Amino acid sequence: MKCVGRYLLLTIACSALLPLAAYAAPAIPPFYVAASKIKPEGKLGQVVKREKVATDIPGAQAWRIAYISSDANDLKTISTGLLVAPLGPAPKEGRPIVSWSHGTTGSAQNCGPSQQINPVVQLNEYYLPTGDSWTDYGILSISELIKEGYVVVATDYQGLGGGGKHQYAVGQTQGRDAINAIRAAGSFRETGAGKKALLYGWSEGGYSVLSAGGSKDYLDKSGSAYDGIDLVGVVALSPVNLSGVAQFAMSKGGGDSDKAMNEISAPLSNNIFMWGHLAGMMYGLQAAYPEKLQLTDWFTPEGAAVFDQLSNNKCFHVLSDALTYSYGDNYKSLGKTVPSNTKAWIEAMIIGGIPSNPPVAPVLMFRGTKDAVPKPMVDIYEAEMCKMGGNVKHIELDGATHFTSPVEAQQTFLPWIKDRFNKKPIANGCPQS
Repeated sequence: MKCVGRYLLLTIACSALLPLAAYAAPAIPPFYVAASKIKPEGKLGQVVKREKVATDIPGAQAWRIAYISSDANDLKTISTGLLVAPLGPAPKEGRPIVSWSHGTTGSAQNCGPSQQINPVVQLNEYYLPTGDSWTDYGILSISELIKEGYVVVATDYQGLGGGGKHQYAVGQTQGRDAINAIRAAGSFRETGAGKKALLYGWSEGGYSVLSAGGSKDYLDKSGSAYDGIDLVGVVALSPVNLSGVAQFAMSKGGGDSDKAMNEISAPLSNNIFMWGHLAGMMYGLQAAYPEKLQLTDWFTPEGAAVFDQLSNNKCFHVLSDALTYSYGDNYKSLGKTVPSNTKAWIEAMIIGGIPSNPPVAPVLMFRGTKDAVPKPMVDIYEAEMCKMGGNVKHIELDGATHFTSPVEAQQTFLPWIKDRFNKKPIANGCPQS
């Protein structure tokens, strides 16, 4: 069989014949090529590159930015993203900042949503009839937020345009990217930003904002490009909670990491789409903790090679299509029947996820009743944070799927965001039992 070009869908035969070097890195726009060569030396949130972007959002101006962030290991990184602000003079106290964390787009350098030709648009989802791209991009509720006078910043996350390997579903890393995006927005003179800020995110981004919302010490760091963030709220839409599930599975299994790994993997292995997300999580964890974890702990040798090729060259929905075409019902053959080194993997899930302390601000959390995110993920977060004194309101959207829930939730979270910035009193949303 002849294997030609990096966009050819992989087959078992091709994966055996071609070395990794045969797959060139995907092309990315010049802005990101330059950003990936910048050394992350400077203050957290410091904008190191900027580029004006045209937008059709009424009353808005926008930029691509590259800024300094850091990962779960406190290693500094370059992250990219979008910064959108209202036109005209800002109020004396400054404009509130809203930081958006996007859902799964993939792990290749060309998977950052800000790389789209027209990136500053309403959330545009691949799987919905209105989707017009090979990936999800855009910013949820951007028109409404700009109309309210907020500054909106949307991180791509590290590894999705700024160089380095994306640490997919390592909540601490994505959460720090979202926090440092706020610092970038605040330090950017043209935005007229103030100190009040709010985090909102969907799916992988939901994990990001729940992790960030519990990162009090990181939020309070001094010596950044913009100190003194006043976080007033967190909105999490269909959030992943890998760390919470890992802790629960370890407790349920009496500390047996093999049992815990099976408990985590089983619900996410029922079809090739969900298994692709699970495999992506493992790929991201190994990227974050390469000294402790090896891909071949969890993948077969063939699976490790194939998933490395896919992850470095394809954004997620296209990656999923390639898996389906090449492996179909045999997708589980890419993973080990019994993974090894499971204790280290479980520890990485927990350490890299949501901190074990209450969120610093009220949390509004949504999940569709037909969501791809298993309900225990949100139930575990709600139970644990409420037990520790957090203020968490959890809403199940009847009939909503993973891809319809963000839009359906808008009618509830938009006024909630406005109330948080206006310092309106809020009751504790935790169950009263």
